[in-house]
Amino acid sequence: MGKLWGGRFHKNTDPFAEGFHSSISFDSRMYKQDILGSIAHASMLGRQGIIDKGESEQIVAGLKAILEDIEQGKVEFSPHDEDIHMNIEKLLTERIGEPGKRLHTGRSRNDQVALDFRMYLKVQIEEVREGIKKLVLTLADIAEKNLDTIMPAYTHLQKAQPTTLAHHMMAYAQMFTRDYDRFGECYVRTNSMPLGSGALCATTYPLDRQSVADELGFAEITPNSLDAVSDRDFAIEFLSDSSILMMHLSRFCEEIILWSTGEFAFVNLSDAYSTGSSIMPQKKNPDMAELIRGKTGRVYGDLMGMLTVMKGLPLAYNKDMQEDKELAFDAADTIKSCIAVFAGMIETAEFRKDNMYRTAGGGFTNATDAADYLVKKGMPFRDAHAVIGNMVYECEKNGSAIADLSVEELKKFSPVFGEDVYDFISLEACVAQRKIVGGPAKERVAEHIAAGRAKMS
Repeated sequence: MGKLWGGRFHKNTDPFAEGFHSSISFDSRMYKQDILGSIAHASMLGRQGIIDKGESEQIVAGLKAILEDIEQGKVEFSPHDEDIHMNIEKLLTERIGEPGKRLHTGRSRNDQVALDFRMYLKVQIEEVREGIKKLVLTLADIAEKNLDTIMPAYTHLQKAQPTTLAHHMMAYAQMFTRDYDRFGECYVRTNSMPLGSGALCATTYPLDRQSVADELGFAEITPNSLDAVSDRDFAIEFLSDSSILMMHLSRFCEEIILWSTGEFAFVNLSDAYSTGSSIMPQKKNPDMAELIRGKTGRVYGDLMGMLTVMKGLPLAYNKDMQEDKELAFDAADTIKSCIAVFAGMIETAEFRKDNMYRTAGGGFTNATDAADYLVKKGMPFRDAHAVIGNMVYECEKNGSAIADLSVEELKKFSPVFGEDVYDFISLEACVAQRKIVGGPAKERVAEHIAAGRAKMS
C-alpha cells in the first residue's frame, strides 16, 4: 500500500529522505492517545451521520483490537508510514477494509498530533505531580524527625546563623510545592481539545467537538483553529516548569554533595545511592546527586530547543514542529527519573547531627543574636552591630567565641551586657527565639510541616 497522501505524487520518496522525514521512532509512544482520540472521533462521526453508523462501529472495534495487539507486543510499526497516525490508520484499513478509509474524515494530522501531544503531556504532568507529592511528603517526614536538629545556615557559603535541619528541609519542600502548583497550572492550559481544527481552518463537516472533548476528558475546546494546530506553548510551559523543578533539585543536590564531603560531614549517603572508584578503594561518591545536577543542563537544553524551534514559525503548521515531541519526551523521562532517584537518596540518607551541631557553634553564628540582645536592652541596632563586629574581630584574634567571654570581658565592649546574655545567645535560644511565621522555631516549622502535608493530601 502506498502513502496515504500519495495521490498528488508520482515519484517515490528518496529512501534517505524518507527516514529523515519519519517520526515513528519516537512518536510511537503516543499510540494509546492516538487510538483513543481516533475512537472518539470515529464515534462522533457516526453519531453525527457524517459516516455510516455501522462503519463507525467497525472502525471503533478495529481500533480497540489494534490497541490490544500493540500492548501485547504484536504490532511492529513501519518507518515507511512516517508517523504513529499513518501507521495506525494503515493498519486499520488493512484489517477492516473500506471503512478504515473513512476514519480521517473531518480531521488532519495537524489537529490529530496536537490532540495526541496534549493528551500525552496531561498524563506526564499527572505523573510528575505525583512524584513531586511523594518527594514533599518524604521531606516532611525527615523534617518531623529533626525539629531539634540544629545546623548552620549559610550565606555566601559562610556560616551565618543557626537553624534546624527541619527548617532546611522544609525550605526545599516549599520550592517543590510551588513546582507542584506550576505543573497543575500547566495542566489547565494543556487541557484544551484541538481536534476539529483540521489542517488550519477547521472543516465543513458538522463535527460535535464538545462531545469528543467530553469523551476524552478535556475541560474545553480550542476556540481558534489556526492557534490550535500551530502553537506549542503548552509544551514550552511544561519544559519551563521542568527546568525550574530541575533547578531546585540541582541546588539541593549541590548541598548534598557538599554535605557528604569530609570537610562538611553532615550526611552519609546510603550505599544504594552511591558509587566507588575504580582505583581509589576508600572513595564513596555522591554520583546520583551529581547526575541529577548534570541532567539539569539536559532539561534546560530541551527548553531552549523548543523555544528555538518555535520562535520563527509563521502561522499555521510547519514541519519544524515535528521536533517538539522528542524534547518534551526527553524532559518528561528525565525529570520523573530524577525525582524518584532523589527521593530515594534523601529518604535513606543518614544525617550526622553531632557534626551539624558542632559546626553550627563555630563561625560566630550567634553574632546577630548578640546584637539583638543589646538592642532589646535599649541600644540602637546600628550601634549594637558595631559593638558585636568589634567583639568578633577581637575574638578572631584570640581564637575564642562570644560565649567563651566572661561577663567582665563582655562589659569591656558594652556595659549593657549581663549574666542573662548566655541564655540569649545559645544555639538553642537562637533558634527558639525566631518564632515568627516562617522562622526556624520548632512550633513554626511544625506548623509548616502540617500545612505541607495538608497541601499534598
